[in-house]
Amino acid sequence: MLVIREAAVEDARAVLDYVEGISGESDFLSFGPGEFELTEAEEEGFLRKCRDSDNQLYILGLIDDTVVSTLNFSAGRRPRVRHSGEFGMSVRKKYWGLGIGSLILDTLVNWARENEIVKKINLRVRTDNQRAIHLYKRKGFVKEGTIRKEILLDGKYYDHHWMGLEL
Repeated sequence: MLVIREAAVEDARAVLDYVEGISGESDFLSFGPGEFELTEAEEEGFLRKCRDSDNQLYILGLIDDTVVSTLNFSAGRRPRVRHSGEFGMSVRKKYWGLGIGSLILDTLVNWARENEIVKKINLRVRTDNQRAIHLYKRKGFVKEGTIRKEILLDGKYYDHHWMGLEL
C-alpha cells in the first residue's frame, strides 16, 4: 500500500539512498550515478528548510516504509515570485506504470490549491519523455515553451519543455 507524506528531517539518509538508486534507472533525470553530492547533514538542512517554509513542499511515496517516489516543489523567496515555483519528481523504475506518479502529483496540486500563496506550478520535462508529458497534460499542465540543449548526455543534446499549471 502506498503512503504519501511530507518528508521529515529524519528521512535524510533514506532520501539520499533513494536518489542514488534512481540516478542509474533513467536518463530523463538531470543527474546520474554519483552526481548528487549532498551530505546527510546538508540533506537534513534542506528537508528542514522545506518543512519550515510556507511555499515549499517535499513529499515521499512509501511502500512498506521504503521510499519509492519523491516530489520536491520550491517557490520563490521574494515577494514578486513567492506565488510561483517549480517541482521535480521521480518514481523507482520497479514501480513505473502503477499510478504512483499521478497520485504524488495530485498531492502537490491539492496542497498548492489549499496554500494561500502558491498560484502557479511549473516543471521542465525532456521533450522525448512522452510518458511524463502525457501525465502532466492529463493533470492540466500546458506547454509554455521549449528550452533548447538543456541536457547533454553521452555527447547528445536534449531539449526540455517548460510546462505550467495555473491554480
